Amino acid sequence: MAVSTRPDKPTLATVARQTGVSAPTVSKVVNGRDDVAPETRARVLAALEQAGYQSPLQRRSAAEAGTVVEVVLDVLDSAYTVEVLNGILRFAAGADVEILVSLTGTTPSTRLSPERRAQRIIDEGRAGMIVVTSAFSEAQLHAFRRRQIPVVVIDPLNPPSADVVSVGATNWAGGKAATEHLLELGHRRIAYIGGIEGAECNQARLHGYMAALMAQGVPVDPQYIVSGGKFRRDSGVAGLKALLKLEQRPTAIFAGSDSIALGVLSEAGRHGLRIPDDISLIGFDGTSQGQEAVPALTSVAQPLEEMGRAALRSLLRQARGEVLDSHRVELATQVIVRDSTAPPAA
Repeated sequence: MAVSTRPDKPTLATVARQTGVSAPTVSKVVNGRDDVAPETRARVLAALEQAGYQSPLQRRSAAEAGTVVEVVLDVLDSAYTVEVLNGILRFAAGADVEILVSLTGTTPSTRLSPERRAQRIIDEGRAGMIVVTSAFSEAQLHAFRRRQIPVVVIDPLNPPSADVVSVGATNWAGGKAATEHLLELGHRRIAYIGGIEGAECNQARLHGYMAALMAQGVPVDPQYIVSGGKFRRDSGVAGLKALLKLEQRPTAIFAGSDSIALGVLSEAGRHGLRIPDDISLIGFDGTSQGQEAVPALTSVAQPLEEMGRAALRSLLRQARGEVLDSHRVELATQVIVRDSTAPPAA
């Protein structure tokens, strides 16, 4: 007669005995209650994971709920974010997937701990999470990894580990192409106004800019490299103000995003400078806002909607248990020449 060696189905009482706490305390951890000491919570979560325990809500969600994916955004007031989100939503509509959006920029300081956030994803039956241009800590990634929750990051601010799926564009090549365009027009005093200094995409664009200058024998002048601190208009405003204080002003500016470039454009007008007659300007993103600016913005276009689609496609494949060919999806960029760049004034 065959004898089953499969362990009994774990219960809250079993986990309570193993961890030396009461069953009500284990129940509080399962249900995400706040009134449990962090050390106790960590011990109980580890025991639950080892035992393979699933809460009734988790089992019911898996059986009854449709596919739901959470998308975490830093802000929702930039053209970049809106276009990426449009790609996610359009792909989701065709795949019968529901999208929930949360904003980290408006999250109160009492945000969920990494362990509780990961457990909430499971308990609410969500297929996984897409993180757009937000910092996702290693503790958060570890909590998701332990529970085998699919995560995809788009243009992460901090470089993810090799086992995290990420989606982006050819930022280094795009930064090099942007600078080459200005060099071909005859510019030699070319400045770079970047966004978040340590962001992976910002570093890649900056290094592409530097590579293009060095390839043409143009010295990289540290005075012409300005960190805006974020990929927003006010970074362009502050960046141009700093550059205008130099004894020898740049004749062209490569902005690390279209939003930064639009800030440069508005600040140039306040100083009586004409774009591109006095200063040529190129952005990065290829957003509709740049296209509609006056003058229309030359920009390195990213396939933003396709990046959103690729992120959701990769997440759903992970949720189905498929093995991905690569953990990095990198889509091509293209320089779109419009009215904001021209040869330098004689």
